[in-house]
Amino acid sequence: MPRRKTRPGETRNTMAIEKSDTLHGRILEEFSRKIVDGTWPPGFSLPKETELADQYGVSRMTMNKVLTRLASDGFVIRRKRSGTVVAQPRAESAVLAINNIGEEVAALGRRYRWSLLSSERRSGNAQDRRILNLQEDDVASDCLFLQGLHYSNDEPFCLETRVINVATAPDAMTVDFEREVPGAWLLSTMPWTRARHHVRAINVSGRDAMLLELPVGAACLEVQRRTQIEENWVTCARLLYPGEAHQLIAEFDSKVGH
Repeated sequence: MPRRKTRPGETRNTMAIEKSDTLHGRILEEFSRKIVDGTWPPGFSLPKETELADQYGVSRMTMNKVLTRLASDGFVIRRKRSGTVVAQPRAESAVLAINNIGEEVAALGRRYRWSLLSSERRSGNAQDRRILNLQEDDVASDCLFLQGLHYSNDEPFCLETRVINVATAPDAMTVDFEREVPGAWLLSTMPWTRARHHVRAINVSGRDAMLLELPVGAACLEVQRRTQIEENWVTCARLLYPGEAHQLIAEFDSKVGH
């Protein structure tokens, strides 16, 4: 690619900006990683902005940009007297917690109902892997595939598509999932040790739109969830919620008082 020509006197300033942007990204990534992996736990007080700037060899403006971004993303809280501290989670939404959908509906003061649409024991295919965010090895063997609708006052609340690993949860084959809600049954019988969530906004189409009684292209919230017991995966689920009726909320505060 040909190099852009610079005007006289421009080269030095341009290089300084590029270097600053690169350092900003690297510092932001390092700080975020330390917070996520627990190196900087909730309530941890970061050094002063000027000290961090000196430590990383950047301007105070660059370091302020990093800390401002961390604050806007909910990783830290900045206060004039107490400085910058790592935020403390206070309340979790469906992104972080594994909730019983029936209880979610009941909490809204509405009537809950579950309807099983399909149940099939088989190995997985490419479409299953795409919808459920699975690895090829996950569904190479025997699995139980389920799909059903959660209703709120007889209106579709959530479309659930789920696969259960029969090797890890063999009792699933004896359960009547027309009567038992799969997620609730798994929560009560298969205590997980690890969970992973992938959340995104999508525009619904095809059969999904029809089942949720939505127009094609309507906004939906998709939660893909995987739970494990030690190294063995138990279940992967795709929960599709009508977007206008749902939101995910996570609140944070710090251990430092006002």
